[in-house]
Amino acid sequence: MDLKTVLQAVNQISEEKGIDVEKVIEAIENSLATAYRREYLDKGANVHAKLNRKSGEVNFFRIKEVVDENTVRILEDGEIEEDAKEAEGTEEGEEKLPRYNVERHIMLKDALKEKKTAKVGDEIEYPLEGQTDFGRIAAQNAKQVILQSLREAERESIAEELKDKEGKIISGVVQRFERGNVYVDLGRTTGVMFANESIPGEHYRSGERLRFYILAVQREARGPGSGIVLSRSHPNFVSELFAMEIPEIADGVVEIKAIVREPGSRTKLAVASNASEIDPVGSCVGQRGTRIMAISNELGQEKIDVVEWDEDPEEFIANSISPAKVRSVEIGAGREARVLVPEDQLSLAIGRGGQNVRLAAKLTGWKIDVRSQARPDEQMEEGVAESKVKEGAEEVEEGDKPA
Repeated sequence: MDLKTVLQAVNQISEEKGIDVEKVIEAIENSLATAYRREYLDKGANVHAKLNRKSGEVNFFRIKEVVDENTVRILEDGEIEEDAKEAEGTEEGEEKLPRYNVERHIMLKDALKEKKTAKVGDEIEYPLEGQTDFGRIAAQNAKQVILQSLREAERESIAEELKDKEGKIISGVVQRFERGNVYVDLGRTTGVMFANESIPGEHYRSGERLRFYILAVQREARGPGSGIVLSRSHPNFVSELFAMEIPEIADGVVEIKAIVREPGSRTKLAVASNASEIDPVGSCVGQRGTRIMAISNELGQEKIDVVEWDEDPEEFIANSISPAKVRSVEIGAGREARVLVPEDQLSLAIGRGGQNVRLAAKLTGWKIDVRSQARPDEQMEEGVAESKVKEGAEEVEEGDKPA
């Protein structure tokens, strides 16, 4: 194994892929030390290797820890077997001093002969004869460790890079499908969008480029894509799309106060302006609806209702019923509200399957009862909705709001 060539390759790969070369060098040294011990020393020996990065030469050292009678157990030959049997019956949590091992330990009195300042716990290095001729298996193991270390270092580098993008949008190319999950090529790595994170009814094609919300970056995960979890159904995916498409939101002039969503069907979001001269709803919709149309197209024509947030519950509830026109809102006890609308607006206010009033209730946090202005005492079918937030329709939490 030509270590100088290996080092050149490691440095090149480190620059290309942005990995931490120090971790790879450490792994190489550990693998060489393991190979040396297996070939030339007792398995109990503690061997360290030091790699010269310029020349590619390796120096090996046997390391012994300085101990005394209070830090190790000294056993005679006949006691070792008995001690092993006792160890099998030792209860979990019960700690025993380590057994003295001549390959790894040196008694303090002997260490002081070699080093006058030695004390218990110190490590003493003994240079070993340089060796480069390792057996085939040892050499293969060393190479395998190097390759594995490169993969792990690259994975760690990618995770570090994407950690800052968690909760943001990333562009990727649909790569393959497996058990309902979609694997996405993100450039340096592959992400996975699980079946429950896709938009219902949306069909994906290999080679198709789409935007995704980075739901989580899991460092401990193993396997391609298993650490980068993507979503297109999360409510904050829509929030981030608005931040990307609408400068007023990106600049903080317009703020998304709350958002609820039934992926693939409809989204409602409440916005407020931090500048009196800026119309928050108009900024989001754009001239002739161009801005919101771009977002809707990204979501497969999902309907989007943008309403104005208001501190006054009556005003906010009335706005949340959009696009229906509201005549009056009657506030009751226990965060319950009765909303009266013209007869011709009733079906629009309730929505298909009660969807509009359902999303309005989740958006405002109020239980809403939509009724006809002409029949205020008659409860409408599917006209009542609770405010409880369900999966797939959430308020924007603090810290999740677009910057």
